[in-house]
Amino acid sequence: MRCRPTTCMGFGCNAAGVIGCRIISSPRERLIAILTNAFIPCNGRFPGLILLISIFFCQNSFAGALFLTGLLLLGFGMSLLASRLLSGTALKGEPSAFTLELPPYRRPKVGQVLVRSLFDRTLFVLGRAVAVAAPAGFIIWFLAHIPAGEGNFLTAAAEALTPFARFFGMDGVIFLAFILAFPANEIVLPIAVMIYLAEGALVSLGDAGAMHALLTQNGWTGLTALCTMVFSVMHWPCSTTLLTIQKEAGRGKWTLLAALLPTAFGLLTCAVLAQGARLLGLA
Repeated sequence: MRCRPTTCMGFGCNAAGVIGCRIISSPRERLIAILTNAFIPCNGRFPGLILLISIFFCQNSFAGALFLTGLLLLGFGMSLLASRLLSGTALKGEPSAFTLELPPYRRPKVGQVLVRSLFDRTLFVLGRAVAVAAPAGFIIWFLAHIPAGEGNFLTAAAEALTPFARFFGMDGVIFLAFILAFPANEIVLPIAVMIYLAEGALVSLGDAGAMHALLTQNGWTGLTALCTMVFSVMHWPCSTTLLTIQKEAGRGKWTLLAALLPTAFGLLTCAVLAQGARLLGLA
């Protein structure tokens, strides 16, 4: 359980949570913490989760908070399960003892703290985000302006993905939005809106009512929203987090596993929810 505090740092930013795993002395347990960090949704996923909860499930703020807490507990529970799976397979080994030594108290030096925080943490993470976000933004814009049939390339690609996505309770548009939102989790729903409206740029609908109307017009149900939220909690990390994992883990296979592990858990959970609802006649 030593990796849990660093995993919980992912609530702010998964990349920061991965960097925080440096405090774990055991290489094996540090790697487990790194690989399971993305099961905790970062703050970039919260706006979409809160919006979908409010427009499809809970108008009451207290009930919505309980719903969101349930999703967070699902991700946390799956991270424990994934840790157990890794401990028994690819990363077998004996758990190490945990010893916490309190260092002597020294008055903090404000200048050193600010400089270290700014250059070693903030600029380090932002630099990697910009390195991927800038070209990714151009790619999304470019794809949205390639004509294809009666729409553009994005609408055609979404239609092609729909049969696959339907099995997991979603549609091709939202699944494509997750793929294109690889640089930043915040833009999943804006990209989906852009594709639904066949626009060439990200747009804002202004209020939750307009968003609900647009989504229901395009076939969204409560099951669609639920599966979308579950997949938002458990899918591949953003580009910045994967670049950080590559640096911290040092081998490409661990970076690939860090992307595949939460995605597999997310797709499996969505498949169970979608197929179970259909068998019970709820969808």
